[in-house]
Amino acid sequence: METIYGELKGLKPSQLKQLRRLYHQRIPGNQITNREFAQRLAAISTDINQPVCAYIDRRGHVLRVGVGSPRQTQIPVMELPRYGAERLSGIRCIATQLKQEEPGNAALTAMALQRLDALVLLTLTGSGFQRKGGGATGYIREAYLAHLVPDETQRWSVSAPMDLESISLEDFADLTEGLEEEFRRLFVAQQVDASHDRVLLVGLQTDRTSTKRFKSGLEEIVRLVETAGGEVLETLKQKRAKPHPQTVLGAGKVDEVALEAQTLGASLIVFDRDLSPAQVRSLEQRIGVRVVDRTELILDIFAQRARTGEGKLQVELAQLEYQLPKLTGRGQAMSRLGGGIGTRGPGETKLETERRAIQKRITRLQREVNQLQAHRSRIRQNRQHHQVPSVAVVGYTNAGKSTLLNTLTNADIYAADQLFATLDPTTKRLSVINSETHEKRSMVLTDTVGFIQDLPPSLMDAFRATLEEVTEADALMHVVDLSHPAWQDHIRSVMGILGQMPTTPGPILLVFNKLDTVDSDTLAVAKDEYPQALFISAAQKLGLETLRQRLVQLVDYAIAG
Repeated sequence: METIYGELKGLKPSQLKQLRRLYHQRIPGNQITNREFAQRLAAISTDINQPVCAYIDRRGHVLRVGVGSPRQTQIPVMELPRYGAERLSGIRCIATQLKQEEPGNAALTAMALQRLDALVLLTLTGSGFQRKGGGATGYIREAYLAHLVPDETQRWSVSAPMDLESISLEDFADLTEGLEEEFRRLFVAQQVDASHDRVLLVGLQTDRTSTKRFKSGLEEIVRLVETAGGEVLETLKQKRAKPHPQTVLGAGKVDEVALEAQTLGASLIVFDRDLSPAQVRSLEQRIGVRVVDRTELILDIFAQRARTGEGKLQVELAQLEYQLPKLTGRGQAMSRLGGGIGTRGPGETKLETERRAIQKRITRLQREVNQLQAHRSRIRQNRQHHQVPSVAVVGYTNAGKSTLLNTLTNADIYAADQLFATLDPTTKRLSVINSETHEKRSMVLTDTVGFIQDLPPSLMDAFRATLEEVTEADALMHVVDLSHPAWQDHIRSVMGILGQMPTTPGPILLVFNKLDTVDSDTLAVAKDEYPQALFISAAQKLGLETLRQRLVQLVDYAIAG
């Protein structure tokens, strides 16, 4: 279909007919353009007094005609026949401009975003207009030839002003073959280790976010990406009053992200916030690289970390509930952009299944989670029947909960310097000799999934069976990583999540961990703000005997209350 793109308001039927006729033109394969085609384009542009762009494939066929600048008429990334950092798109653009000036940044950026083989800008000048039989023909004053270059700092090359004859004599095949060979070499060099995602991190600071919290959030996202197995190549930031409703960032920043992704060979864009399905689709169409938000990143980590059948069950439920509203329009993007972070768990085939089938799967998983909830309830009732007090170990992710539990109970729970190292609740028995009565007291300690600020609602719902260990425990031990710069924010986040629980948790013992890595000023602040807290080092086994005695006091108080 001979569609004309761009701004068509005010054009006459005869002018639209001339534009459509451009689709019937053919350029010799070894030429970027020729005199006949360029003059025809110039004549139409002069007649309508607007720039005109023609997009041509390597066989010389006109694929797209648009009224406006290269920026206004560019082909959406997802509609390009071929796309990737290791090659060009196989399309060149011949464009007119009414002012006598060098190619502007907008036109060159459009060329880079589409990875065009070349961009030819034909400058028209009013002094050369001649009317023949009532029609106008444009006089081409000069032309510019621009193309991408495999250079991480330069990006593109723009020629000095040329005449049309010189442009026509350029060996187009040699130009594209040479460029693509260099791009392939650069791409291979960047992808030396293709076993992990190469991530471009994007952060948006709004008026509602303090600089300190924004910085802390970005550092946390970096840790999340590393935990998921990705490598952060660079972080791009923007400050706006509020997110753009369609693309989160401003148009110029989206272009910058797309260009940086090309230059660095990024395979994934990660945002520091949650995105709507429409925002994800819009960003992927403009950038040409898969886009993942904060929640999807966390879900991917959960998919990797879940070890037991029940943990995998709850992860799959959370992923499907999160992905369900994002399925529309996502199939093409997923098939074009490949796998990696955000594609584990249920798998691509399930995400492409009919919405009704996925809803059935969700319903079944919810029944199984309910059964799991009932099973855990019976276990808790059995413990209560035998009068064994329970303490749930809670805290921000990577606070050292598992390491502490291992040290206290001589257990072998998986512990690592990673976010969300523990997903499945693990219960261990702890026996303590009361220093006052010399009686042997027993209790059970339950390691729980680490909390995080703005915990995704889908995880709260899917992990309710796990989190019920918190609400059903006799008492809580809240472990805090005092060495983290944002330890105060972490405390607020955990307490905020506990406040959302359906039932009020029991008494809480605040335990500051990693004492061996804390400076004296931070320690003084913590002791001043929380005089009743304990200060320990699980790794160095500092203060653990005092902790054991305080746990005895804690459960005695909880049971008596």
